Amino acid sequence: MPVAATGTEHAVPQVLDTLSDSTSSTTANDLDLIFLKGIMESPVSAESLEETRLEAVRDNNVELVQDILRELSPFTHRSNTAAELSRILNQPHFQSLLETHDSVASQTCETPPSSPCAFMEPPINSVPVPADAIRMVGIRKVAGEHLGVTFRIENGELVIARILHGGMIDQQGLLHVGDIIKEVNGREVADDPRVLQEMLQEASGGVVLKILPSYQEPHPPRQVFVKCHFDYDPANDNLIPCKEAGLQFSSGDVLQIVNQEDVNWWQARRVEGGSAGLIPSQLLEEKRKAFVKKDVDLSPAANLCTGMVGKKKKKMMYLTTKNADFDRHELLIYEEVAKVPPFRRKTLVLIGAPGVGRRSLKNKLLVSDPQHFGTTIPYTSRKPKAADRENMMYAFTSRSKMDADIKAGRYLEHGEYDGNLYGTKIDSIHEVVEAGRICILDVNPQALKVLRTSEFLPYVVFIKAPEFEVLKAMNRSGIEAGVSKRRTDADLKRTVDESAKIQRVYEHYFDLTIVNDDLEQACRNLKASLEKLKGAQQWVPVGWVF
Repeated sequence: MPVAATGTEHAVPQVLDTLSDSTSSTTANDLDLIFLKGIMESPVSAESLEETRLEAVRDNNVELVQDILRELSPFTHRSNTAAELSRILNQPHFQSLLETHDSVASQTCETPPSSPCAFMEPPINSVPVPADAIRMVGIRKVAGEHLGVTFRIENGELVIARILHGGMIDQQGLLHVGDIIKEVNGREVADDPRVLQEMLQEASGGVVLKILPSYQEPHPPRQVFVKCHFDYDPANDNLIPCKEAGLQFSSGDVLQIVNQEDVNWWQARRVEGGSAGLIPSQLLEEKRKAFVKKDVDLSPAANLCTGMVGKKKKKMMYLTTKNADFDRHELLIYEEVAKVPPFRRKTLVLIGAPGVGRRSLKNKLLVSDPQHFGTTIPYTSRKPKAADRENMMYAFTSRSKMDADIKAGRYLEHGEYDGNLYGTKIDSIHEVVEAGRICILDVNPQALKVLRTSEFLPYVVFIKAPEFEVLKAMNRSGIEAGVSKRRTDADLKRTVDESAKIQRVYEHYFDLTIVNDDLEQACRNLKASLEKLKGAQQWVPVGWVF
């Protein structure tokens, strides 16, 4: 019997020869592989394939299976095999497979359809997108509801510029950054993103978009958290591309940054949850604040981190090893933070202007709870006086030794007064901490940049000056009680102004702000805040953790 002209007539004799030469040890699997190898390696006419029409063997398999089930029905109770076959044929997944096969089989394909991969070249290659790549995307929305998407013009087309994390479009996952919007509900879009935004904003119910997809994969949100050090309201920002997409926040808020691809506008959301919104990037906010003239607006209501102005009325007693003056032009916009389990801080740092009662509060804490609080003894190069007792008020040392230790960086802060050196030694801080107590430090604000590290783990408390009239009344009460000296109105005004300046420049370091207008109450509030740290997770600078 002649073999059909399929191009395999030469393969069969070769396979038979191979079978006749095989040894008895050849397994059945080996014979199958040899046969298949012969079939696959035989020459097949390409011309015959081009002329072959792709047709299904049959397109009524659902009816065929129903006939088979009817034939099997009498035998299912007597034959386990028939029962098993009947169970398989009645499976919903198998039925769906047959229905899909019949649907496809009813169509005749002259040539295989184009691969979707052909349309997945990056836009930068400027590969023309075939017309059949257009997709129709349906969404449902309420009139006035923000979709969480912004647009840009690119080569005369309206392109999705960003999709806000957690918004409606992001949750549906039907649109991607880079998709080109062609039509909305059958209407062609103009080349103005604002018109499209308004069109989508007013639409309600079902909205059908015709798009050219970009096939760009969305990026998962990064686990980056920042503490904000300025107030922001998108309604007052003329630079933001879409005010409705902005996220309002206040100084001290913690946000999760979910997208930083745009150099000017980041996407962020609150740690409590909710949709993401646009916030100015670190770079954009630095540029914006760089155009604000420093040392002009000293009002407490100002948002910008301007510096401090005016002549110093007297020489400061203490200077840190890192700075010679206040950090006048430091612009801290966002600070990366991490959330950690409850822990006890090593140091309690009291910051405030002269005359706000820092030392009174410090002494109150030391006397009320000496088991939990301790402090350092300042070092000095002056000669001890008759009334001085070693290791009580001062630790005495030689000037040469103190100079050498200062150069070696062993002092947190130091200064010269009346020809003698004074300073706080870093080792003395560690001694208090190693004894199991929180070390209370009453230091110059400049020392915060040195202290705010994992070495000292500080809890920074700013003691804010009360209003001028309140401060004046406090001074009068202190004089009557014999615990305060009389201070002039100029001195009191200087305290209020200096307090505002310190708060402006160093506020981003503060963990707590209190007003010491009632010593007992201020002490209770401070202790309560420290107690809360023992049972609550804390946001700390990421440098403390990594």
